[in-house]
Amino acid sequence: MDPEPQPYIAIARIARTRGNRGEVLVDLYTDFPDRFDKLEEVWLESAAGRQTAVIEETWEHKGRRILKFKGIDDIGSAERLVGCWVQVPEDQAVKLPEGMYFDHDLIGCSVENLQGEFVGTVAEILRIAENSQLVVRDRGREHLIPLVRSICVRIEITAKRIVIDPPEGLMDLGK
Repeated sequence: MDPEPQPYIAIARIARTRGNRGEVLVDLYTDFPDRFDKLEEVWLESAAGRQTAVIEETWEHKGRRILKFKGIDDIGSAERLVGCWVQVPEDQAVKLPEGMYFDHDLIGCSVENLQGEFVGTVAEILRIAENSQLVVRDRGREHLIPLVRSICVRIEITAKRIVIDPPEGLMDLGK
């Protein structure tokens, strides 16, 4: 179990077993899948808690990532990992270029318009093809705000604040 609390970021989620040697197929939550080739240890988080796991092997197969953990040597052991989040400590996050953000950096940010009026709080990031949208919620209303520089004119991660300049009619589309 995790000896002391520290922030972690999810880089994948175990989707299913693969084969009968304890291998698992993961859904990636990173734009840097090659990072698995350099990782030796990750954390697996489930409803039961968080535990360390040593990566024995990793490879790409048909556009997906396969992981083999040390000590997980049969399909039964691998089945118990399905649904676990594969995480790394936040200080091991890949350094992003300026203007790019991790989802966990954006979630929880307060969103306001250019006049300083509160719009809501980022609850999640929705990805459709190559486009990302902020799901912003406030008092039962939900807005989908395209995550583009022309609309999200200022993103202040340390202040947990996003200033938007929405085109006419965009805010009328909220549920």
